[in-house]
Amino acid sequence: MESIELFPSLSHCVETTAKKEFWNSVNQYMESGQEDRRLQERIKLLKAFLESMDFKKLRSQSERYLLEGKKVKFVIRWQGDKPRCEMVVTEESEG
Repeated sequence: MESIELFPSLSHCVETTAKKEFWNSVNQYMESGQEDRRLQERIKLLKAFLESMDFKKLRSQSERYLLEGKKVKFVIRWQGDKPRCEMVVTEESEG
């Protein structure tokens, strides 16, 4: 399974971003009318992430950087049978 990248902003925290990505994936899966293992795994990982993370902590960590004008990315992947989340901070690109 590949990783999932979420890009929160000051107007959409990581939890809101994850929920939106979860429902987009569910809708895409339902509309496809066929079994798509990649989407199934994506939905499973996002669901586990939404059910197990401390979003208050993730929000406070990311907002600090967002307020400084930096770009924040959360990379989610499986670590054993649990979701693992890594926050990556970069300078905001121009343009």
